[in-house]
Amino acid sequence: MENAENLKEMVREKYGQLAREGGSSCGPTSCCGPSNGDDEFVNFSKDYRKLNGYVAEADLGLGCGIPTEGANLSQGQTVLDLGSGAGNDVFVARSLVGDKGKVIGVDMTPAMIKKARQNAEKMGYKNVEFRLGEIEALPIESGSIDRILSNCVLNLVPNKAAAFKEMFRVMKPGGGFSISDIVLEGAFPDELRNAAELYVGCVSGAMQKQEYLAEIGNAGFESIVIVNEKTIVLPEDLLKAYLTDAERVVLKQSAVRILSVTVQGDKGRIEKSLASEPCCRPLAAVGNGPCC
Repeated sequence: MENAENLKEMVREKYGQLAREGGSSCGPTSCCGPSNGDDEFVNFSKDYRKLNGYVAEADLGLGCGIPTEGANLSQGQTVLDLGSGAGNDVFVARSLVGDKGKVIGVDMTPAMIKKARQNAEKMGYKNVEFRLGEIEALPIESGSIDRILSNCVLNLVPNKAAAFKEMFRVMKPGGGFSISDIVLEGAFPDELRNAAELYVGCVSGAMQKQEYLAEIGNAGFESIVIVNEKTIVLPEDLLKAYLTDAERVVLKQSAVRILSVTVQGDKGRIEKSLASEPCCRPLAAVGNGPCC
């Protein structure tokens, strides 16, 4: 696997291309999966078209869930969308927080920020803002955010522990998050995990599910639960590019799963010093023991 900066540059290049072209190319370097059991790539993002606030030009088909669902967004809140792309989730969130609320999108790809700002200007929205920045070092004031959203982005972040800590830093006490993302169960073959295009395609950058949940808890979040989970099947043509016939058979017979999940949790109303807490805190939803 390449180093973190090279990976980030690869992601910027690919997602910049998608921003300029106006949508997912749905190939090996997109967040895509098979449809109806055949080997063609199709987007596995959810259908946003019936949601209030939907802006077609902002929907590039790059997500793996709808994080605004069940996120407890309400009038007047300040919401942060991590990896905001062309603004799809930002505009849906805006419809829920109303004119007195505010939604901020952060993305590290300049072309995405440009497209999102163009979409906001076209719609005449005054209470949305798009900032260029990285999730591991958010350009956001500490303790200023009520709710955090993200859709199939954190799997692309090399340092996920830093990303979760930044989320905790910028969130108000009592705030919460809703994240749709890709996680793994079981030992993923090195040949697939080390494929750079699969990293950009939201697969090889994914963590084991239990480790992912534990990292969120280690950042200080509480009441962590998975509210939605779906298995993703990699197309046969993609597997053939990296695995031998025998390796594909072993993979299919194994317990390895790629999962699209939506995880929710909150920040306690009383600020805690993690340094003063015992190492092993109970973590809801992990199920296999303490967070550490």
